[in-house]
Amino acid sequence: MDATDRAEGATVDGNPVLVEVERSGFVESWHRGAAIGLAGDGSVAVRAGAPEAPIFPRSANKPMQAVAMLRSGLALEGELLALAAGSHSGEDFHVEGAEKILAGAGLGAADLRCPEQWPLDLEVARTVGGKSRLRMNCSGKHAAMLATCVAAGWPTATYLDPNHPLQLAVRKVVADLTGERPVAVGVDGCGAPLFAVSTTGVARAFRALVLAEPGSHERRVADAMRAHPHWTSGTRREERRLMDAAPGLLVKCGAEGVDAFAYADGRAGAVKIDDGAMRARTPVTVALLRALEIHKADGVDEAALAALSEVPLHGGDATVGTIRPAPNAFTRDPPP
Repeated sequence: MDATDRAEGATVDGNPVLVEVERSGFVESWHRGAAIGLAGDGSVAVRAGAPEAPIFPRSANKPMQAVAMLRSGLALEGELLALAAGSHSGEDFHVEGAEKILAGAGLGAADLRCPEQWPLDLEVARTVGGKSRLRMNCSGKHAAMLATCVAAGWPTATYLDPNHPLQLAVRKVVADLTGERPVAVGVDGCGAPLFAVSTTGVARAFRALVLAEPGSHERRVADAMRAHPHWTSGTRREERRLMDAAPGLLVKCGAEGVDAFAYADGRAGAVKIDDGAMRARTPVTVALLRALEIHKADGVDEAALAALSEVPLHGGDATVGTIRPAPNAFTRDPPP
């Protein structure tokens, strides 16, 4: 049995290898995980591992959090709503957007409770003087949370408390959209409460966003994110490139190897990489898009998707390998 054979068959707690790392013709590493792909009617089309197990979706929660904010009185549209639902790269226009949201609520950067961090975009990080709350990738969400509290008449100083009215509203929306009761409550990297649901539940939630009635809170979030993908991530990020390649596609990543997406017709999916490797999520997402045949839809740039399906590995100045989906990672769900 060679290294590739082991990659195809290996499992940990039932989850198979989804991504293999090949260098110089030798498979040196593997990433296991769970993934789910839903057909347009919401039925399970493809799956890998145990997507029914609970996970922390991390920032893939943000579109659901944005829905809760709109339901609670937040008045944002367009790129600022996309910023509220995104994990930005810390570029100047992202900072300006967060400042605009805060100013509209009569607040400023000092009111943010997210931590100071470097921008996610390394090119931007080289040009700024240091860490800041506004450059932190969640500052758009935090600014919008504060603006929601002002609009609803809720206290702003405690907006991250799990029992704050805003966070109770978020919990309700997560349950509504995923169809699940969260089984655990944690604290995200930005300090906001985090609710554990299944990978399948996350896919259901994203499907609900794109299929909601036009003008509804859910659809406003989905439409803003799809219209302004550089505001939900950044000018050089993979999520932006995925949404550019497939018009009508909604994509949001989360820390620790989470990706979630939904296409305009209701096909949807989600991924959780067991070891949390962010490098593994996009190749799996592209493999799921292909398994659901979204790559064949009108207007989809197949070449752009292909470029995202494999991440090059370098040795010196040469490309010597790839990070790619493992063969036969997904199984078709049997008919009922």
